[in-house]
Amino acid sequence: MMKRQHAWPEGHWNWPIQVSHKHGIRCGDMIFFGGQVDLDMRGNVRNPDNLTAQTKSAMEFIRRVLAELDAEPADLVKLICFYVHTEDADADRVLNAVAEFLDDNSGPVITLIPLPALAYEHMVVEIEGIAMLSEDGSSIPRVVSHVENLPLLPKPLCHALRCGEMIFVGGQTSLLSDGSVSNKHDLVAQSEALMNRIGVLLRDLGAEFNDVVKINRYYVAGGTAQEWEGAALACASYFEEPGPAATGIPIPFLFRDGLMASLEVTAMLNTDDTRISRQHVWPDGHWDWPVHLPYKHGIKCGRLIYIGGQVSMDSKGVIIDPGQLVTQTHTSIANIARILDLFGAQLDDVVKVTAYYGGAASAEILHDNLSVRSASFNDPGPASTGIPMPCLAYEDMEIEIEVIAMLE
Repeated sequence: MMKRQHAWPEGHWNWPIQVSHKHGIRCGDMIFFGGQVDLDMRGNVRNPDNLTAQTKSAMEFIRRVLAELDAEPADLVKLICFYVHTEDADADRVLNAVAEFLDDNSGPVITLIPLPALAYEHMVVEIEGIAMLSEDGSSIPRVVSHVENLPLLPKPLCHALRCGEMIFVGGQTSLLSDGSVSNKHDLVAQSEALMNRIGVLLRDLGAEFNDVVKINRYYVAGGTAQEWEGAALACASYFEEPGPAATGIPIPFLFRDGLMASLEVTAMLNTDDTRISRQHVWPDGHWDWPVHLPYKHGIKCGRLIYIGGQVSMDSKGVIIDPGQLVTQTHTSIANIARILDLFGAQLDDVVKVTAYYGGAASAEILHDNLSVRSASFNDPGPASTGIPMPCLAYEDMEIEIEVIAMLE
């Protein structure tokens, strides 16, 4: 296992149940932190239903986690904000509250994911992310993309960022620089346009689609294979085989009428622009999509392992244990362990877990899958985020779990 440092600041918020997860973990030059929320030490929501106040509190908790790992907000490279959407202005409230917390440093990239509810009643925002800092404590040079005619973000937030070997493209939507939406309500057309935009951002930072190691698709849909398939094929056509790891999550809406998708990618490239060698795996008999896609379940690039969203399905795309959250959680974790094993890794090499689970947003449902996820790791475990979804990609699918691991 690679040497790592864990963070749980004194007085930090806590879950109401005991877990192995820690709020932050530093491994090499990467720092990962799980979803930060406005809870107290007993798991009670503070500032109920106040989006701006909760966003500021979550950012303050992020600052504390980073400080315990000898880093600061200026080292942030990526943020994902899950928030409860009630009106279009909520997106700007989140962006502005996050930006006000940061200094004039370049970055991070940001992805906004609006939802009808989060895990605890009256909790309205959860923010996870990544920071980078050299193992000797020095800052890592970074370059921000300056592609024009993209929606304005409050400084220092940006659309794409290169830091060391890592390239991050934040959530791209069909929102234009003038505030209008292109290809309104057309998921496939928006997916194609967004992949073209991502290609432009990657090239601006010296990379291309074949350098991508992870793609996340959040798309407006109701949880049927028919909605998922067309857009999935449109995005997949931009990658050669073997492609990156992938996660696709349906959401009920985005933050402007007519927006149908938000796409984000992570790429890796040596600092001299040469390609980093990579290894792809697909365990024998592993579950598969109902249509052929170039994605692989796991990809190792340098010291990082990315595993796309793992679900409870068989090799023919049929759900195992339909509608059963706990058993599907066990199956998803077992699938992750099988993939890691082919890389010579194990669950305790995981540094970040993100779980998207179905059902009503409630503490009980979170704890049902959180307890299984947590018990899969020795203490101290990885950073973790759990997000309730109205539905997942297929009917009767109850959970999808993606992870990042690191090896020497």
